[in-house]
Amino acid sequence: MAVNIARIDYQGSIQWGRPSGESITLLPIPCSTTGELISTYSANELKSMNGPEVTIAQVKILSPVTPNQQFVCQGANYRQHMIESGVDPDAKSFNMIFTKAASCICPADSPVIRPRHVKLLDYEVELGLVLKQTVESAIEVSPESILDYVAGLVIVNDYSARDIQIPQMQFYKGKSFRTFGPVGPWLCLLEPGDDAYLLNLNLELKVDGEIRQRDSTSNLVFQPAETLTELSGVQDFAPGDLLATGTPAGCALAAPTPRVQRLMGLIPEQTKWRLFVNAQSKRTQYLQPGQTVTTTIRSQCGSIDLGAQSNLVVAE
Repeated sequence: MAVNIARIDYQGSIQWGRPSGESITLLPIPCSTTGELISTYSANELKSMNGPEVTIAQVKILSPVTPNQQFVCQGANYRQHMIESGVDPDAKSFNMIFTKAASCICPADSPVIRPRHVKLLDYEVELGLVLKQTVESAIEVSPESILDYVAGLVIVNDYSARDIQIPQMQFYKGKSFRTFGPVGPWLCLLEPGDDAYLLNLNLELKVDGEIRQRDSTSNLVFQPAETLTELSGVQDFAPGDLLATGTPAGCALAAPTPRVQRLMGLIPEQTKWRLFVNAQSKRTQYLQPGQTVTTTIRSQCGSIDLGAQSNLVVAE
């Protein structure tokens, strides 16, 4: 069985703990990074460790992924999200990959700060894979061997400034503002036999209690094994690195229809993007200061539960 691990601040000391209900067991672990934790201890060892017990209210929950780790992301990777973006998932032949700055990683309950020049702030609940071992050459990962390369799971919210990302064609800039990457609260470390859950997890995102996104990882187009196989031919990975696997349908962004996209290609760049921002600004789904975004990821049976995030949107 998988085990949830938390990275916490308890009385001014950053530690690791094992949450259970309203309490958390402090673990005697000297590791300062996620990679050290994963490289040093197995899920079974962490599950059997003893330590003093305190209440959740006595600690501050930090991101279980430390900011020294890489933050790699997939885009448009759920079938319905592709369809609403004007893409045929059965015809898409490439995996969209980008990165977020590690400095945007923050605790699961952090406020998300909307920069003063951003008006189109969007949300994206995603399953994050925390990697298990060093990868320095091309490898072939199969569904059967996936847990040789994936140590655990986290919730990620890939907040995005669409008025930066789209007009400037800058995924990195539009998605990397500080606080745009809450992770956690728990790092769910997997054990043999837990691989079946990877494609059977339910994701849900609400804004002020209204459901905006709800889907299952069974609808991923590029699944973890094939994505890691592809990326291993491009770049190195280290234990503890984070791969966010894409978001379901229901974002605030409304992609222009193919006909509108063709028409926009005929007008000057500045005019085109002014019209885009004006049209998107009429959509009430974009986040406003004072709203609260909550996210959960769990299996139907409850065996895997990554906890819950809650982010208050605040103006810079």
